[in-house]
Amino acid sequence: MQALRRWSVRNARPLKALYEGLENCLVKTHPFLEWLGYRRVDNIVLGVEKVTKGVLFDSQSCGQCILGSTGMACPMNCPKNIRNGPCGGVRADGKCEVDPQMDCVWVLAWEGNKRLGGQSYPIQIVQPPLDNRLRNTSAWLREVRKRNTEQIVERMNATHEL
Repeated sequence: MQALRRWSVRNARPLKALYEGLENCLVKTHPFLEWLGYRRVDNIVLGVEKVTKGVLFDSQSCGQCILGSTGMACPMNCPKNIRNGPCGGVRADGKCEVDPQMDCVWVLAWEGNKRLGGQSYPIQIVQPPLDNRLRNTSAWLREVRKRNTEQIVERMNATHEL
């Protein structure tokens, strides 16, 4: 799996574009997903999500995916489950202090983040703590609902400005 993690980081830019494209497609299906019922389809979408993100990113299905902020490296692979950066025990060779055979997830995340290009580094944004109640739920569907809500708020604000 570590070789795959390194591959994902080396290909962070095209993988992020693909990931965002998939999310955009899912956002367009919101009316249909809402009609079906998000709860009903969560397990189906989670199954697809687990396979694809599991294979490409060694995702741990936390339900609160931040791959786009971590250079396409899943921070939940950190043995300490640290979500906001390295623990301080990163070895000089970039290996994990807990598992000396493993590349530090956060060293990989920084490398991947640099490969995303641009002036800003989303890896520097402090992430909220992990909500363990969301484990094994679809992060994709959560993002669809969030973005749909944001679009509704934008439309309401635009209407009130007139």
